[in-house]
Amino acid sequence: MKTTFSFSLLLILLLIACNNAPMESPVNEGNPPAEGFNLEGSDAKAIEIADNVMEAMGGRNAWDNTHIIGWNFFGRRHLIWNKQTGDVRIDVPQDTAVYLLNIKDGSAKVKFKGEEITDPDSLSVYQQKGKGMWINDSYWLVMPFKLKDSGVTLEYLGEDTTQTGAKADVLKLTFEAVGNTPDNMYKVWVDQSDNLVKQWAYYARYDQESPNAVWPWDNYQTYGQIKLSADRSDDRGPKMVKVYDSLPQTVFDSFAASEYVQL
Repeated sequence: MKTTFSFSLLLILLLIACNNAPMESPVNEGNPPAEGFNLEGSDAKAIEIADNVMEAMGGRNAWDNTHIIGWNFFGRRHLIWNKQTGDVRIDVPQDTAVYLLNIKDGSAKVKFKGEEITDPDSLSVYQQKGKGMWINDSYWLVMPFKLKDSGVTLEYLGEDTTQTGAKADVLKLTFEAVGNTPDNMYKVWVDQSDNLVKQWAYYARYDQESPNAVWPWDNYQTYGQIKLSADRSDDRGPKMVKVYDSLPQTVFDSFAASEYVQL
């Protein structure tokens, strides 16, 4: 009897300790945040919705295993991005320019107005310009995959309807020391029926009351193993999207015209 009583008392104490343990912010092991994501400053509800978005877009494994994405941005330029290696090719017809970058190691070759840039200082300037284009243009395409990115704080703002009348949960994204314009703020509307982002609002500054613009994020299609929004109903943003398992390395190493560039 004494042994039974001691065991029961120990079990009760363990249960009390578990109930009194501090609650931790939710971390979805299937969709871990990027290093630098503001986990402590983000709402649990917002994080849960972000994880649902990732799953609806194809899932974290599908995103991580996507190799190469190509797209045309507003008809101005075409980008091809190798997610695995960091290689990026950007063709800008109006400047007769080709940027061959690696966003992981910072290396670059640039041809502008038909001439290769060889001066180190000038090349550094063009490298930053090319990287800035990639940061901006890729965000227009893959933002829903980056809701828990480095430097991001997520806040749940409640329910609302999109401009098309869909019932949605609204998230606010603010940034700290990341990207081209860290003072920006975005709001995204996540459709409650399918957990996909269907609308976004852009604020040039996080302390603005009214957005600079509100755009649809629609016309999802499956590319490879992931869903992406392109050829949107407002005719803005990414077009001619393609996902590749592999491409010849010359696409990223040579200034020569490539059949994979769609302009």
